[in-house]
Amino acid sequence: MNDVDPVALSVFLFFFLLVTVMGFLAARWRRAPDLDSLDEWGLGGRNFGTFVAWFLIGGDIYTAYTFIAVPALLYAGNAIGFFAVPYTIILYPIIFVFLPRLWSVSHRRRYVTPADFVQGRFDSKTLGLAVAFTGILATMPYIALQLVGIQAVLDVLGLGGGEDAGWIQRDMPLFIAFALLAAYTYSSGLRAPALIAFVKDTLIYLVIIVAVIYLPTQLGGWGGIFDAAGASFDAFNKENADAIEAGEAAPKGLIPQMGAAQWAYASLSLGSALALFMYPHSVTAVLSTKNRNIIRRNAALLPAYSFLLGLLALLGLAALAAGVEVDNAQLAIPQLFEQEFSPWFAGVAFAAIAIGALVPAAIMSIAAANLWTRNIYKAYLNHDATDAQEARQSKLASLLVKFGALMFVLALPSEFAIHLQLLGGIWIVQTLPAIVIGLYTRWFHRWALLAGWGVGMVWGTVAAYNTPVVGDPDSHFGGSVAPLTVFGWEITDNLIYFGLTALVLNLIVSTVLTLVFRVVGVSAGVDGTHPSDYHADAGDPEVEEELDPILTPPSS
Repeated sequence: MNDVDPVALSVFLFFFLLVTVMGFLAARWRRAPDLDSLDEWGLGGRNFGTFVAWFLIGGDIYTAYTFIAVPALLYAGNAIGFFAVPYTIILYPIIFVFLPRLWSVSHRRRYVTPADFVQGRFDSKTLGLAVAFTGILATMPYIALQLVGIQAVLDVLGLGGGEDAGWIQRDMPLFIAFALLAAYTYSSGLRAPALIAFVKDTLIYLVIIVAVIYLPTQLGGWGGIFDAAGASFDAFNKENADAIEAGEAAPKGLIPQMGAAQWAYASLSLGSALALFMYPHSVTAVLSTKNRNIIRRNAALLPAYSFLLGLLALLGLAALAAGVEVDNAQLAIPQLFEQEFSPWFAGVAFAAIAIGALVPAAIMSIAAANLWTRNIYKAYLNHDATDAQEARQSKLASLLVKFGALMFVLALPSEFAIHLQLLGGIWIVQTLPAIVIGLYTRWFHRWALLAGWGVGMVWGTVAAYNTPVVGDPDSHFGGSVAPLTVFGWEITDNLIYFGLTALVLNLIVSTVLTLVFRVVGVSAGVDGTHPSDYHADAGDPEVEEELDPILTPPSS
């Protein structure tokens, strides 16, 4: 355990207490008559403008774990880690096209979750339940990984008593942090992370810009940093040549190797871009905006975060050049800041990372709670639930989600959370046919979509389970890419992202079964939306005779 630096700790605590106070005061920000509805508590009144949405969506997507894990991959010599940069660039043209349609139909029909839309569009509570279940399942390890980010900061700060301390002493700082998060999220709903996101993103920008300017002056410039990192990787590859040749170790390098690794890089980038805005917390941030043009503006403005992410990734190489030595690569960046910066600025950096965990964790817990309330509680347990009952359910569910994520991290190794997060991306992209394609057509049959979803979920999970960690052939969940194999037959030796291949299989099954169900004459249900819904904007007149039946759409 590191010794506690009082200056760094004081600065860290100042910013942490600042955002805690802001979290509680957020209930008075853009004050509504009350927060006893999901529109107000869970979506911030659906009234955020371009400026607020930019911070909220950015704070939602670019999490503390992102700011630790991406440079950690580069520190560990895995050049594929740069895939996070192109995938966030590919992402924005995609969302520019389809998210305004989702916003419009959700605004017109008062949908709160993506599963609400799927249920109304395909007249199927069961399909809506599948989307909701997938969203909750994929979100839980995502929240847990925010805790991993906070743990990394607390470890470098020297809090918690070290490995030899009892579990109460060691984990108490984490308990306190999430107790405060739970309290102000319960009180203020989505307004809390929206307000705190201003502080989080300002600190992140400040820390990274200072780092990419200051560190090269201390480490021989960027040329010196690249040379030092390259020399480190070459030395590792030379020392472990036999193990690499035997497949017992992975080679390190600055550029993905030709062939297999480049396919992994490309498929991870595309698959992750398709998956990101399927996550319920991303949709929640989008639905909180007040008109559809705000989404388009943010799709144009949010790539500024991708530029920041590219700079951040380079800090992993700077840690190598600075001689940072840690057994856990996740600690490389916090350790770099403690080693190379004065204590007060290291405290600012630690606060930025920790607050960067609180904002997405709050949004994720709200999104998961909304899925529970709308698509499980209301759909199956209390169809006549009032707005106040829905809000109460979501508040309680958000507490349980946070507590579950906390227990997840404390009771299980952090590697387990990382493996589940890899699965989360594979799982959540299986909802794309029902959500994204459903925004344009009902051609797919509802039961075919459900079957395709199930096949994609099972195939992707089994493929990930059967992938061993390099050097340990008896292990499981060793990654999310591998050569494409079908029934034991290797189709290609190029490494392909499981989420993408599972999605292709999902679409094939959905297409074939749609044709079968049409021939057999299985009912496709009634569309609970109207073509005009997909172009509606705030202030557009609503046709009451079209709207009323959709608030309680027929279900199967």
